[in-house]
Amino acid sequence: MKNLNSYKSFMKSPYNSIKHSTYFDSYDYFFNDYRGKEITFVEIGVLAGGSLFMWRDYFGPKARIIGIDFNPNAKKWEEHGFEIFIGSQSDEEFWNNFKSKVGNIDLLLDDGGHTYEQQIITTELLLESINDGGLLVIEDTHSSYMKNYGPRKYSFIEYTKNKIDAINMRFKDISEQKCDRRFWSIEFVESMVAFRINKKASYLKSESISNNGENDYAEDFVYRNTNISLKMNSFFKKINISTDNKIVKRIIKKCEKISTKRKFSSRKYFD
Repeated sequence: MKNLNSYKSFMKSPYNSIKHSTYFDSYDYFFNDYRGKEITFVEIGVLAGGSLFMWRDYFGPKARIIGIDFNPNAKKWEEHGFEIFIGSQSDEEFWNNFKSKVGNIDLLLDDGGHTYEQQIITTELLLESINDGGLLVIEDTHSSYMKNYGPRKYSFIEYTKNKIDAINMRFKDISEQKCDRRFWSIEFVESMVAFRINKKASYLKSESISNNGENDYAEDFVYRNTNISLKMNSFFKKINISTDNKIVKRIIKKCEKISTKRKFSSRKYFD
C-alpha cells in the first residue's frame, strides 16, 4: 500500500482525511491513467478538506478539482483554489444547477452520504455529464448491505444489478428498449462501483460476422448441452419453420416442461 501513488498523496495532505486501507489499490487502478492531464475531477463529500489536497497532489497542477458537500463549512476550501458547491446529492435541482455551471467532467468520485437515494440519483443525473473516456465511481457501496441507508430492495447494488441487465439488453436479439447506452461497462471492486464511459463502443450494433476462413462444417456441440428451447428453436430455424407458428410454440412449450423436470446441475451455485 505504501508504494501506491494515491496512498502517498493521501499521506501528504495537510488536512485530515479518512479512507479505508483497501481503497488505495482501487484508486490507483481506476485513476492512474488520468494523472498529469487536464481533467475535471469532482469529489462528493469533502468533510475536513484533506481529500481535496490529496487529489490535487495525485492528479497534478493541470487538474481542476471540484468539491461538493452538504455542509456550508466546506466553502472555506475555496480560499485554497478549489471550486466548492454546497447542496444535497438527492436534490435533482441541485444537480441541474451544478451541470449548468460546471459543464462536462472527466471523473466523479462519490464519497458522500452513502444512502441508496443519494447514490442512485447522483448516478442517474451525472452519467451523461461524464466525458467520453471518463469514469463515474461510487464509493462505500458496502452500505447496500447495511441498515439505515434505505429500503434494501432499492439499494444501490440492486440498482446496479439492473444496469448489468441493461448492458446485455443491447444485444440485437434481446430488448433494445430496455438497454442503457449511457455507459459502456460497470466494474465492481470491494466497496466501489465504476461506470466507464466509451460512447463509440456503447452504440455499436451487434452483428454476427465471419472472417471468411476455411470451414470444415463441424457440428456445433453447444446445442447438445443447452436447454431444450434453444435446441428446438435452432432446429425449426434450420428447416425454415417460423418459431412464431402457434403449433411450433406449443411443441416447444411442452418440451420445456419435460426439460425442467430434470436436475439443474448448476443450481447449487445460487445458494
